Amino acid sequence: MYIITGATGNTGKRISENLLAAGQPVKVISRSAEKVADLVEKGAISAVGDLADADFLTQTFKGATAVYLMIPPKWDVSDWRAYQRTLINAFLKALKGSGVQKIVLLSSQGAHLLEGAGPVSGLAELEQALRSIEGLDVLSLRPGYFMENLYGSVGMIQQAGINGASLRGGIRFPMVHTRDIAAVATQRLLDLNFSGHSHEFIGGAADLNMKEVTAIVGKAIGKPELPYIEFSAADAKAGMENSGIQATIADGYVELFEALNSGIYQEGYKRTPEITTPTTMEWFVENELKHAFTK
Repeated sequence: MYIITGATGNTGKRISENLLAAGQPVKVISRSAEKVADLVEKGAISAVGDLADADFLTQTFKGATAVYLMIPPKWDVSDWRAYQRTLINAFLKALKGSGVQKIVLLSSQGAHLLEGAGPVSGLAELEQALRSIEGLDVLSLRPGYFMENLYGSVGMIQQAGINGASLRGGIRFPMVHTRDIAAVATQRLLDLNFSGHSHEFIGGAADLNMKEVTAIVGKAIGKPELPYIEFSAADAKAGMENSGIQATIADGYVELFEALNSGIYQEGYKRTPEITTPTTMEWFVENELKHAFTK
């Protein structure tokens, strides 16, 4: 039995579908039975509850072959790190009380930084906390920047005619589609050939910078001169807050981007054929992102 947290999200849903297609028993966790009804139709078992409820998780995890573990984003919190710690504490109690032995964890590039990387430092904290459970084998997947994050730039591009962030335009970093993350996670869950505590980068098809990404987007939407503008940290935070993002989340992203700008975020990362995945930025923009501009 595979237990999938975040089963309605970009990675969790695909992993659930992949495992079901492989004939595996799958239990999907969600706060709403309705949201996982399509997975139940495909053969999944639904477990409705809150990831912050350690007792619920303990019962749900019992008998699991492995758990796909993640901290889902929550956009209405007043303290992002406190939210992450609440879930970390619930995970620890449930894992200790349920006897789970194998975890595939959705972490992130930059998760070697216990401080200074915004929400990714919360994932570093989770990686570290899982080491306290004796006999637990954990493979932490550390993907690069999600391509899907670019949906957050659609409004700016449409309304202001620019793309921008506090990221320096020339810094290259891995950008990965969530379907490729799901494919890697599915294979690791099926193989279960990891032990102890290890991590694996998922690098997407290429390392790109924001100027290159903006050029790809501009070409696809008929605006080949679309510029990328580097914002100050203060302006970036103000822009995010003006768009409705909570201050705690805006602060986290500013901190994360500063870690990328300084170079510390990518320490330990090196692109190899083994971590390179197939979906290109060009494919994503042409087949998915571009359609958001027609709405």
